[in-house]
Amino acid sequence: MKYLMMVLGTQADYEGMRGKASEASPAWTGEQLRAMYAHMGAINEDLARTGEMIDGRGLAEPARTRCVTAGADGEPVITDGPYPETEVLLAGYWLLDCASLDRVTEIAAQVARCPGPEGLTDHPVVIRPVLDGAEDI
Repeated sequence: MKYLMMVLGTQADYEGMRGKASEASPAWTGEQLRAMYAHMGAINEDLARTGEMIDGRGLAEPARTRCVTAGADGEPVITDGPYPETEVLLAGYWLLDCASLDRVTEIAAQVARCPGPEGLTDHPVVIRPVLDGAEDI
């Protein structure tokens, strides 16, 4: 079965990774960033080796996000970032093909153990099954 596994983050988290601390996020050191990338890279390599990885990407910071909704008149309403520091958005994802929910949960636990600076907000790793069609609803 296919699953979308998502990591969450805030604008403050991205700023922290650039070395800018705030009340909402500590500053990362270069060594901590390298450890995070090595951790995620090892997970990606393992998933590629097992054939479970379909796709996975980190996403640009919330400040580079655009939201489009339909206005009352049906015309699009476009909102650009940045968003408040407390706004938690999708920071990255993996599209996986795993044998079971237990297996993707095991992978999510590995992702959740990602190293980072002390005081880092512990955002959950979210798992969503991907529907194959209307019959899955």
